[in-house]
Parts: sequence; C-alpha cells; structure tokens
Amino acid sequence: MSEAPLPAPDQRRAQLAANLARVRSRIDAACTAAGRDPAEVTMVAVTKTYPASDVCLLAELGVLDVGENRDQEAAPKAAEVASAGGRVRWHFVGQLQRNKARSVVRYADLVHSVDSVRLAGALADAAQRHRDRSLEVLVQVNLDGAVDRGGALRGGNDPDREIDAVAAEIAGRAALRLAGVMAVAPLDWDPERAFAGLAEIGARLRGGYPDAVVVSAGMSGDLEAAVAYGATHVRIGSALLGMRSTLR
Repeated sequence: MSEAPLPAPDQRRAQLAANLARVRSRIDAACTAAGRDPAEVTMVAVTKTYPASDVCLLAELGVLDVGENRDQEAAPKAAEVASAGGRVRWHFVGQLQRNKARSVVRYADLVHSVDSVRLAGALADAAQRHRDRSLEVLVQVNLDGAVDRGGALRGGNDPDREIDAVAAEIAGRAALRLAGVMAVAPLDWDPERAFAGLAEIGARLRGGYPDAVVVSAGMSGDLEAAVAYGATHVRIGSALLGMRSTLR
C-alpha cells in the first residue's frame, strides 16, 4: 500500500495554516482554562513520515519547533531543510539507541527521550566531540512500567531512584544541560492521572535542579490535560499535519 500523495504546495500550505489555527486555538483555550499565558506553551510539530517541504511550509507559518522520532528519517530531513534555508529548532522525541547518539547530536537542539545513564553518557561523549554548545536534554519518565514505552522506570522502595540517577548523570556532564522531564501518557490511563504524576516528578526534580523547567507532555488527543498540569511543550502530529496511510 502506497502513501496518499500530498497536495500541491499552495493547497498544502492552506491545509497546514488551517490546522495550525485550530491547534493554536485549542492551546489558547486550554491556557485560559488553566489560568496560564499561552506564551508559556511551545508547540512542537511532530513531522515524522512527512517531507522536508512540510517543515519549510510550517516555518513560513511561524512554527519553528519541529520534532522527529527516528534518526534515519530526521538526519536527512534536517539537512534538506537547512539546505533549503529553513531555520528551525529540532527536537528528537523518540526512543533513542546509543549508537545513534553521534548522528542525533549533530542536528538536535533538544532531546526529549533520555532514559538511562548509559544513553546520557553516550550523548555527552558525542556532544563533546561534535557540538560547539551544550545539548539540552530531558529525562523521559516511564509512568506505568511498560517496557516497550521507553523512559526511566519508577517503582520499589525508592521509586524515583532511576530518574534521579539519569538526572545526576546529565547534570554532571558539561556537554549536556538538564532541561526537564518528558512522558507519554499510557493509553489505558486517564491523561489527567499521567500528567499530574509527571508534574509532581518535574517539581521534585526542580528542587535539586532549578533550571530544569521543561515539562514535555501531551499530544494531539490530550493536549488540554497536559496544559492543565503545567506542560511547557506539547508534541503535535496528526492534528497539525493530518493522518498518513502508511509509514515510510
């Protein structure tokens, strides 16, 4: 089964503009309900399976934060956008293997998915060699213990021990900057339960690392709950770019 072709550039730009207006309206309404300033919430456009041309169109529309979850797609896409003159801030939001660290540090500005001491070390070593500034990273938290989800696990007598170990490794590496926390809400949880838990973890982490203010939470279906519980970054894919028939 092949992918449905994208429309002509002018039509696609109009589609993206309309979707963007709807998403921004949702974020504004969620912020109003929560008593927050919409300027506190960054929308990250997750463009996986979509072409570099969409990233360039989004940049023209003022969307400068772009997320990808697979290095094999993100690296060439970032290069193509740069060669086209696009200037965006790249977020790596997917599960990351250590052997991809050297590639990811070359284009990513913020890695959301650091979930182990070993991954933090690999990113630090690669960033030290291949970057001229520190790499911002988030501790990904696994809220329910599902091993295929990624994230530092919670549990046992000291439930945050793994989270604390990852945070300490990041904070101790000069090539990294601990920016905050990230989680994906488990499908069988109420989003409010998930994001309340992440907010608690983030607040506790800020007690030791005051600059770790980022809370990356919420996607197209649950951004309102994420904003209500303090998300600073929401990761929006289908609501902005639409649904594709198959992955590339």
